Amino acid sequence: MLKQISKEETAIVLDFLPHGYPFDTRPSHQKTPIVQAIGNDHFSLLELVPKKGIYLQPDQEVYIGEGKRDKIHHISGRLILSKLTQTAQSQLTPVLEKKIKEKEQKFVEFFNRSEPINTRRHQIELLPGIGKKHMWEILNAREEKEFTSFEDIKTRVKLIPNPEKLVLKRLLAELNNEDKYKLFIGS
Repeated sequence: MLKQISKEETAIVLDFLPHGYPFDTRPSHQKTPIVQAIGNDHFSLLELVPKKGIYLQPDQEVYIGEGKRDKIHHISGRLILSKLTQTAQSQLTPVLEKKIKEKEQKFVEFFNRSEPINTRRHQIELLPGIGKKHMWEILNAREEKEFTSFEDIKTRVKLIPNPEKLVLKRLLAELNNEDKYKLFIGS
């Protein structure tokens, strides 16, 4: 069965290049402005082309869904982390941190609903720095009572002082295609 590619409705601008990429060797009149952005819902890295005369700022939200778009002409495609400009890379972590706070319940739900991948590995172990000992502590704590917030996880699982940072590191690893499993990207 083919996995459906997740579509984004809105995206956050990471970088706006009004004259296209600097390494583009075409004459300047043939270059198109480029926007590097990250999707709001599924964290897809995207290359967008804005409409003529539109100037965008980093951290600005733009509509990219199926209906009439006011600022974006079209989506060129997906990007990989290494293709982001320096500006986009510097914007990425603060944008992700903000999204993690906004979608805290989604990530806390991961701690409550994660399952074994196979007989030897659990989804929780895909979080950077989490081994068997941490995993069992999380599983035992959630068996008593489901987690309600990041603060609740910090309080009840002593080995995890900062679950937000674990989620951030995992998001960056997934954006960098560091392994085949996707916990948060595209979901």
